Amino acid sequence: MIDPNNLLQQFLGGDIANKMQQAGGSAQQQLDGMGMGGFGGGAVVGGILGLLLGGKKMRKMAGGVVGYGGAAAAGAMAFKAYQNWQQGKAAATAPVATQADLGHVDPRFLPDAAPAANGQPFQLVLVRAMIGAAKADGHIDAQEQKVLFEQVEKMRLDAESKAFVFDALTQPVDIAALAASVKGIEQATELYLISRVAIDIDHPAERAYLQALGHKLNLPADLIAHLDHQVDTTES
Repeated sequence: MIDPNNLLQQFLGGDIANKMQQAGGSAQQQLDGMGMGGFGGGAVVGGILGLLLGGKKMRKMAGGVVGYGGAAAAGAMAFKAYQNWQQGKAAATAPVATQADLGHVDPRFLPDAAPAANGQPFQLVLVRAMIGAAKADGHIDAQEQKVLFEQVEKMRLDAESKAFVFDALTQPVDIAALAASVKGIEQATELYLISRVAIDIDHPAERAYLQALGHKLNLPADLIAHLDHQVDTTES
């Protein structure tokens, strides 16, 4: 039986990054020291998402709140963006989530707060969203997919969780289905934010994917700007 919390945390690898930080030195320094900057090296810090995105993107993520908090960080960032938006702050200068915010998140913004609109654990919807976003530019070739499958097979996941990931990796992305899975603005903001984490905004295909997702989620443009700011700032 799938443990949705464990699968999401394994996907983000936040607890792994936290242990590395506690051991001394930044996650980027740890990666550099191990010579794991290429495809697959991101798994050291970023779990399955690191494998999908590769070392360069994960270096940025590992230094920010996502690297420290994993799944909980996604909720903290979404909540901070929502708060800033409600308070009418300018997105470009609004405060961003930090490690200190991880323990002060509105429970409604946590991945396990409520099931998705289809009754499925919302954590699984987030996993599908990240896979969909990471595949948006179509860069994962047969060899890279083989590496992904091999690495996922080695992870501490039950057979059903592995099958879920394999299925999501091989199925085409369905933005409409993802958007229809959310229940309320809290889940919509988190799904957009977690997808934004897995996107290279400078790539035209990925940018178009994200814009389509925001439209399907019916998120206000100002709120999207705040969510983008959270990710852009914590990655820098």
